[in-house]
Amino acid sequence: MSRYLLMATLVLAGEIIFGLPFHTARFFRPTLLEAFGFTNTQLGDVFAVYGVMAMIAYFPGGMVADRFSARSLLTISLVATGVGGFYMTTYPGPAGMALLYGYWGVTTILLFWAALIRATREWGGSSAQGRAFGILEGGRGLAAALFATIGVAVFAWFLPEDLALIDDEERRAAFRAVILLYSFAAIAVGVLTWFLIPPVKHVGDSSRGLFRNAAAVTTRPLVWAQAAVIICAYCAYKGLDNYSLYAVQVLGMNEVDGAQLSAYGAYIRPFAAIAAGVLADRWSAGKTIGALFSVLLISYAMLSFALPDGSGLAVIYANIFVSFFAVFGLRGVYFALLEENKTPPYLTGSVTGMVSFVGYTPEIFFAPITGRILDASPGLVGHQNYFLFLTGVMAVAIVVVVGLLKLQESDSEKHWPRARILDSQSDTK
Repeated sequence: MSRYLLMATLVLAGEIIFGLPFHTARFFRPTLLEAFGFTNTQLGDVFAVYGVMAMIAYFPGGMVADRFSARSLLTISLVATGVGGFYMTTYPGPAGMALLYGYWGVTTILLFWAALIRATREWGGSSAQGRAFGILEGGRGLAAALFATIGVAVFAWFLPEDLALIDDEERRAAFRAVILLYSFAAIAVGVLTWFLIPPVKHVGDSSRGLFRNAAAVTTRPLVWAQAAVIICAYCAYKGLDNYSLYAVQVLGMNEVDGAQLSAYGAYIRPFAAIAAGVLADRWSAGKTIGALFSVLLISYAMLSFALPDGSGLAVIYANIFVSFFAVFGLRGVYFALLEENKTPPYLTGSVTGMVSFVGYTPEIFFAPITGRILDASPGLVGHQNYFLFLTGVMAVAIVVVVGLLKLQESDSEKHWPRARILDSQSDTK
């Protein structure tokens, strides 16, 4: 099988599985809130349930990925996630949506995430980790943008020409069509994955106990440093979820134009991720991450006080798209730290599970916090406070990167004292 066909399959699978839980809320947030009758706080609490279940699933999922073939793991996850969309079309209340997002927290993570990261690291080899993860993230961004564009077109097709006259039933019917689009796409890609990814089993992994690598991972400083980087980067990524709401409530756009703004931003993702990946290979993943955090700190600070009139509008639009670029660049390189930190190959899945378990905890706390920030001061002030919160997170992120770089300079190989021994044992089995 062509290497690039394999990567294309990983890219498509890696994005569409998150379409139902995330695209529907990111690109269509004002519509979702209206169609379900939720407040920002209620939706934030629903995402917190997803975050808790995902957190529980990350670490065991990493160890499963070190043992079993990616083909089966990815296929099962995609189909199970797509099926959940059919329940979403019934418009359950807050409790029902919380149960659904808890279910998705398991289907999108337990058998999927670490398997995807391990397959990507193996594709990149030892010399092209930045490029491999940049292509994965960039390709996922292109897929996200294309699906978002199609989703917006489907949404607009089901709405009346005069959006000022839209009623709740028409809004629900249009949004139901978007949900079904993502549901059938996930199932279809699951079937495609089964036929295009070879059933490769990792040599030696099945002979080792499923939890044997846990201690080797949880005691390593570099693992915790990488996890802290991901926490901060993922807060920035989650921050994009409210851009369509910002466009409607502050910039005065309608629901379709607000969704389209987020869709346009998604087209930046492939360019940003691949550019950051190439820079990471030529310079350093850690230093590239530090530079991107610095850009975001400046961008969020400007958005926290910019006013949507006159020259302020130009400042707002410029920083919206700058922040899109920097966030997607971060996502393209933070898993390249696996190689830069000299993580042993046999621990790829376990380390991925561990840094994801800690790093993606914003799934639990970010939406509830920001939902309350926005609801406490509706309109411009609430969004300015929201960007001020993100500015503080980026300041913490820069401190974290400095600590990571110091750990790397202290010779990261000593943080994996048994790596060569166990690798050689694994290779001979």
